[in-house]
Amino acid sequence: MDLFRRQGYHATPVPRLTALLGIGSGSLYAAFGSKDGLYARALERYCDGLVATLDRDMRAGDDLRTALRGLLLAVVTAGAEDPERGCLLVGAVVERAGDDDTVERVRTAMTALEAVLTEALERARARGELGGGRSPVEVARFLTTFLQGVNVMGQARAGRPFLEMAVTGALRILD
Repeated sequence: MDLFRRQGYHATPVPRLTALLGIGSGSLYAAFGSKDGLYARALERYCDGLVATLDRDMRAGDDLRTALRGLLLAVVTAGAEDPERGCLLVGAVVERAGDDDTVERVRTAMTALEAVLTEALERARARGELGGGRSPVEVARFLTTFLQGVNVMGQARAGRPFLEMAVTGALRILD
């Protein structure tokens, strides 16, 4: 998963994958069917972990603004510390936009992220933490999109001050 995340699908040769996994190419093909099969499993695992982490963080007990700020700044920090690591979702949809299965996996993950954020926003609205009469779905879609933008800008080495200011601005949507 990390190798695909760093190098992308096309720049990751099967011999490098088998060496990293400590298996022969026959075992890779027996277990996953193909490099595509391994990539699909890695992307699925990444997506599942991303959604589970977001759900856990949004239920952690902090007020919504604090939880979202922590989440977004964690992405900023990760991007600043290791910009080449990137986001597998962003890399997948950019590099494999012509692969329907990959696009569908990414779309499914984005829908799941949006659903987690929508639920968190609905809870926050019930507690009076969401102002402006905004729809939780509208705000969740913005935040889902913004989160991926933070990943892209981190890889573009936009810099921590730039991204921290962007996070502050984005959180104003909760006012």
